[in-house]
Amino acid sequence: MVPTPPATPPPSPTLAAPAAPASPVSPRRPGLSPSRANDFSQCPLLFRFRVIDKLPEPPSSAAVRGTLVHAVLERLYDAPLGERTVAHAQGLLPGEWDRLLEARPEYAALFTSEQESSDWLGGAGKLLSTYFTLEDPNRLEPADRELFVESQLDGGPLLRGIIDRIDVAPDGAIRVVDYKSGKSPRPGYESSAVFQMRFYGLVLWRERGEIPKMLQLVYLGDGQVLRSEPTERELLATEQRIRSIWSGIEAAATSGTWPTRRTPLCGWCAHQSVCPEFGGTPPEIDPDAVERAIGMRPAV
Repeated sequence: MVPTPPATPPPSPTLAAPAAPASPVSPRRPGLSPSRANDFSQCPLLFRFRVIDKLPEPPSSAAVRGTLVHAVLERLYDAPLGERTVAHAQGLLPGEWDRLLEARPEYAALFTSEQESSDWLGGAGKLLSTYFTLEDPNRLEPADRELFVESQLDGGPLLRGIIDRIDVAPDGAIRVVDYKSGKSPRPGYESSAVFQMRFYGLVLWRERGEIPKMLQLVYLGDGQVLRSEPTERELLATEQRIRSIWSGIEAAATSGTWPTRRTPLCGWCAHQSVCPEFGGTPPEIDPDAVERAIGMRPAV
């Protein structure tokens, strides 16, 4: 909760109160989220495009549906116990979709007809129905929803992210929950999701002094729930991986060299037109943008 500032004394009855000087806006400190860390591991140039150049990416209907479902699941827990039903959740969909369209009008262009939009909303409703087969929200009272967390890593970046839900048991045990609107990864492909959850576990451990009892991924696309109980050793290994990733980011920022890494995921990349792997040329890099994002300027 943001503390309430002290009341300002009323102005003098004969003199106008002086205008308060404008507070300078502090620049956002360079930091690292699990998504951007995964970007760098996948392809350093992709990280540059997203974090430094901030190149626009067209929204996908699947990603927007995930955003919508997350918003509904957050609002679902505003309802009293006993009223958190499938019908209530699906009833929240139209209003949350209107809110999303108000904030991002360009999402309306994802659909060419009312029928297509209606079918898409129906798909979001199915994901919500799946959620109720995996958890009973009437038996839960989350401690936090959509919680922004951050922690300064000694000698490293500011770690930051948003946790979908945190549950705290009567004995104080912490469970970190993340919703995924897609399907669970195939065996051998869980590394990025596991890293994300351990990243959150590390931040909470550093900030609260307690290792979360459980990390839980809820996949609505196929109704799977993946759970793990993190150990101190695993979280320390995650910290070392983060330090290694950040070291690579700093080296790229200083040298101005952001290598590509061609993988099957390139087929989904929105930046092929400016990627050397596909005959493109990246935009000229802005040293000021590098400094804002990473905290250092290129040497050349």
